[in-house]
Amino acid sequence: MSLVNCPVCSKEIAISSINKHLDSGCKEPPGVDADAPPKKLASIFTTPSAKRQLHVPPQPQQSPTSTVPHPPPPTRPAFPDLKRPLEAEPKPSGVAPANNAASAPDEPSAPPTKRQKATAVLREAMPLAEKMRPQSLDDVCGQDLVGKGGVLRGLIEKGRVPSMILWGTAGCGKTTIARVIAKVSSARFVEISATASGVQECKKIFADAKKELLLTGTKTILFCDEIHRFTKSQQDVFLAPVEKGEITLIGATTENPSFKVQSALLSRCRTFTLTKLSQENVENIINRALDAESTKDAEGKPIISPLLDEEMVTYLARFADGDARTALNLLELAMNLSTRRGISKEDIKKSLTRTLVYDRSGDMHYDTISAFHKSVRGSDPDAALFWLARMLNGGEDPLFIARRMVVIASEDIGLADNSMLSLATATFTAVQQVGLPEARINMAHCAVALALAKKSTRSYRGLSKAMAVLENDPVIAGAAVPIHLRNAPTKLMKELGYGAEYKYNPDYKDGKVKQEYLPEELRGTKFLDDIDLGTRIDPDLEEDEDRHPPRRKG
Repeated sequence: MSLVNCPVCSKEIAISSINKHLDSGCKEPPGVDADAPPKKLASIFTTPSAKRQLHVPPQPQQSPTSTVPHPPPPTRPAFPDLKRPLEAEPKPSGVAPANNAASAPDEPSAPPTKRQKATAVLREAMPLAEKMRPQSLDDVCGQDLVGKGGVLRGLIEKGRVPSMILWGTAGCGKTTIARVIAKVSSARFVEISATASGVQECKKIFADAKKELLLTGTKTILFCDEIHRFTKSQQDVFLAPVEKGEITLIGATTENPSFKVQSALLSRCRTFTLTKLSQENVENIINRALDAESTKDAEGKPIISPLLDEEMVTYLARFADGDARTALNLLELAMNLSTRRGISKEDIKKSLTRTLVYDRSGDMHYDTISAFHKSVRGSDPDAALFWLARMLNGGEDPLFIARRMVVIASEDIGLADNSMLSLATATFTAVQQVGLPEARINMAHCAVALALAKKSTRSYRGLSKAMAVLENDPVIAGAAVPIHLRNAPTKLMKELGYGAEYKYNPDYKDGKVKQEYLPEELRGTKFLDDIDLGTRIDPDLEEDEDRHPPRRKG
């Protein structure tokens, strides 16, 4: 007869009677001799001793007719090599267990878990700019859109967050606002960056968002940082999910959405322009970080190094140029340096490397060249030199600047000084042949000469008028060339009268002849004005002259 160990009382019971034995509360089943010595089972049927020790059977009930007491249940052995009992739930550090009455009062608290250690390590490695990221709309600094009474804040508080494009300079709070929206919203939040994600990943997110919406009714907010890095064809992937309301898209960009975001996507989103942070805003952010990260005295007041005084805070804020992330990174560096012996404010300032904000392919590229061109047009050599220096210092292609000066020579100076076109062309050649840094001198020479030269837009305006006529009147645009102006390289063309009545000007005195050069539909039309510039008078200039009349000579 095959026997097995009872899982409750550990007695050996016949396999056929084990169920009756358990149902009877571990009483002896009929036909089994309690005093008979137990038979040994083969080793393959026995439970290993290590596993038997882990099992703690409960105290069995004693039979009223039995005179043999049951042995006491074995006590649970201690396992010093285990981090915690297998069935126990982890308890937070420093919290006493429920059955703490029998434990020693000076028992040490449980050590931190791996997750707590990992969180502490990540927090320590986190840059100061990330540690100080605002967690609520009230903490966001310098953006009226999310301030008290702000348009975007009102939508967020009402729970009516639309798909939007956040446009602003680096470090003005685009990512922060998106994450705060995620915190105050009950929606599911997904964050991606166009620099590291592709169309396939976006499609997977859209599919998950649709399932979540159908199953639980929860909407998904997708935050796409640097959305302008997606090409316009790649941006097509957002159109259907946004239009159907399956996701709420928040795109962040430092580039002008009019040029970098597809018009169809722009029509489905609201564009919010975030302002560049003022110096006062940046100073407030720096002071808040100083208070939070400095060690505290007995009264809880922050102990701040005398090197990081108000003057240094102002210097860092000015240095950051409206970028909160840059300001906090600089502060973190300054705080680390201030703990060194013998270091001074000047040493800290010298260690800060200024990075000129200039993007050779973004709005800064076009805005700066536009400022340079308009300074030359306005005959302001000082401003022209400043914008030229800014472009060169920012790494702009010098040939790009030289090409623009060739354009300026004809567009703005033109007939007033024909030598400027030759100078600009020679400057372009010099930049090609010499290269930087020496070519910057040639460019400064040309820029100042263009700014100081007399200006004339007669030729440019005349061309614009002629172009306007062609664009607005298709009949004139297709007008036939007068037959006497046509070339006659073949015998047939000569027989047809091409060029028959043409008067060759060099054959006549002073080259003057009576001859029509325009089509018949345009005879008598004048495109070129007699004056070099316009006739409008700037009222602001008149006010300055009234306030500061010119002094009489003598």
